[in-house]
Amino acid sequence: MAIAGEPYRQTVRHARPIPNLVPVKTANDDTRIPLQQQRPPSLVPRAHPLRTGGAEAHLRSVRSLYLHVPFCSHKCHYCDFYSLVDTQDRQEVFAERLIRELHGLSRFAAGGPLKTVFVGGGTPSLLRVDLWEALLAEIEGQFDLSAIRAGEGEFTVECNPESVSARLLETLRRGGVDRLSMGAQSFHLQHLKTLERLHNPETVGPAIAMARDAGFERLSVDLIFGIPGQSLDDWCRDLDSALGLGTEHLSCYNLTYEQGTAMTARLQRGDFAPADEDLEVDMYELTVAHLAAAGLRRYEVSNYSKPGQESLHNLAYWRQEEWLAAGPSASGHVAGWRWKNVPRLDDYLRAAPDGLPDVADSEPPDAARALRERMWTGLRLREGLDAARLLHDVRVMEASGVDRLRAAADKAHREGLLEDSGNRWTLTDRGMLIADAIVVDFMAALDG
Repeated sequence: MAIAGEPYRQTVRHARPIPNLVPVKTANDDTRIPLQQQRPPSLVPRAHPLRTGGAEAHLRSVRSLYLHVPFCSHKCHYCDFYSLVDTQDRQEVFAERLIRELHGLSRFAAGGPLKTVFVGGGTPSLLRVDLWEALLAEIEGQFDLSAIRAGEGEFTVECNPESVSARLLETLRRGGVDRLSMGAQSFHLQHLKTLERLHNPETVGPAIAMARDAGFERLSVDLIFGIPGQSLDDWCRDLDSALGLGTEHLSCYNLTYEQGTAMTARLQRGDFAPADEDLEVDMYELTVAHLAAAGLRRYEVSNYSKPGQESLHNLAYWRQEEWLAAGPSASGHVAGWRWKNVPRLDDYLRAAPDGLPDVADSEPPDAARALRERMWTGLRLREGLDAARLLHDVRVMEASGVDRLRAAADKAHREGLLEDSGNRWTLTDRGMLIADAIVVDFMAALDG
C-alpha cells in the first residue's frame, strides 16, 4: 500500500522493516532520520515550497505523482496515516479541491510523460465512481500518461476488498490505472478483528477475480505479520492464501505500534501482549524463503515480486527520485525540497489561487540530509547502494567521513550483515533483519 507522498506512505508507505533487534531512537528524537520517516510535529501551516522555495527552476522535470484520498469506512487500530471516517458528504468538495491542486502541480511535470502515479489513503476505493471518472479525466488532461498507457510505467490505486465493485474497477482500468494494491492484511478473521479491520477475508479472492475480469494484470496484496495471537502456521497459511490468488507482488509488513494509534493504546492498557520478537524473526525468515520458492524475490525489506513486477513508484521513493504530492497529508520531494501537505481536510480545502495548499512541514535542500536519506532507503533495497558514488559524495562534504564510513561498512561485512563488491554495498539476509540499526551505525559514522 505506502512510503510515501508513503512516504510517508510513498517513501515508505508501509515499508517498515521487521523489528529492530537493537534499540533505535524514535524519529522525533533523532534529527538524522529523514523527514519522510518522521511523524511531523504540530506546526503552524506554512506556504508551499513549490511556490516559495525556488523550485521554479525544476519546472517540467518531475516524473512521479502521489495522490492521497483520506476517506475510510473505519479507522483501523494500527494505522497512523491520515484518514477520516467517510460519510460521503465531503467527497465531492474534496475531489474538486484535489483537481485544483493537480492543476497547480501539473506544470512541474509538463516536460514529458509521467512514469508512475500512486493513489493511496485512506481507502481510495471508497471514492464515488462518478468522482473517480472526473478525477481520472483531469489527471489525463493535466499530465502526460502516454508512457503508462504504453506499458512503460505504472498507475497504482490502493483498494480494500470490501469497497470494490465491477463498475469501479472498469472505471479505473479505462482511466489508465493498470495496477492495484489490495489490502488483505490477513486471511484469518480473528486476526483481522485484532487489527480492527472490518472486511471478511473471504472477500479478497472475489475482489482479485473481479479485478482480473476488468483487465488488471498487475495486482499486489498487503499482509501483516506479528499480530498478537498469530502463530507461525497462521502466517504460513496467509502467505499460501495470497500466493493462491496468483498475485505477482506481495508486501509483507511487520505490525508496528505507532504513537497515537488505538492499537498502541490497547497495548499500553494491557489488552494484549505483543508478538514474541523471536517469533517475528521466524515469520520474516519464513516469508523470504517461502516466497522465493514461489518465484517472488525480495527486492526491498518488506516487498516481494516476480521478475519485472516490482512497484516502480515505490522504487522511485527508495531511490530518492522526485515526486509530486497532492491531497491532505501527502508528502512530496522536488528539487531537494521535502514537504507534507496540511493533514486536516478542513485546512486542505482552503485553497490558494494557484491551487497549492499550505504545508504542515517542509525541509529545504540539504546535501548532508540527502546523503543520509540515500543510505536510509538504499540499504533497504536488494540492489543496495552505489558505494563508489556514496563515498565520493561523503568526501566532498567531509574527507575524514570516508574512513569512518568505510570502517562501519567493513564492520558490518565482517559480521556477515553486508556484502561489499567494491562498487556496491548490499545487505545480507541477516543484515535485512536489522536494516535500521545498520543505517543508524552508518549515520553515526558520518557524524564522527
